[in-house]
Amino acid sequence: MDWKLEVVVVPVADVDRAKRFYSEQAGFVVDLDRTVSDTMRVVQLTPPGSACSITVGTGLVDSPPGSVQGLQLVVPDIAAARAELVRRGVEASEIFHFGEGGRAAGPGGPWNSFLSFSDPDGNGWVVQERPA
Repeated sequence: MDWKLEVVVVPVADVDRAKRFYSEQAGFVVDLDRTVSDTMRVVQLTPPGSACSITVGTGLVDSPPGSVQGLQLVVPDIAAARAELVRRGVEASEIFHFGEGGRAAGPGGPWNSFLSFSDPDGNGWVVQERPA
């Protein structure tokens, strides 16, 4: 039996602001924006090429906005990914890696080059370069 992660709920304070950030700045595709009732709205967005989406909205979870940390994306080119995010207005970290002394500046070896960014509510993302 396959068990596939399809959707992760990301708690936000302002759904329209989050939708703009993820679609216009992070480059996610808006799959759905539906108001289900006066107390429930669902906006589903998918990173390009991903089989897993995120959902922001109202009436979805009780978690406080900004409480999700460590969401991870993988890309084939970390420098190009950072350049795209910065061009779109995202405050992305410099590229870093992990060595014997912990986190260090610059790219590392295979599977060891990262950058990070947060959405307007402080939900934290990590982008990792995967080997070719």
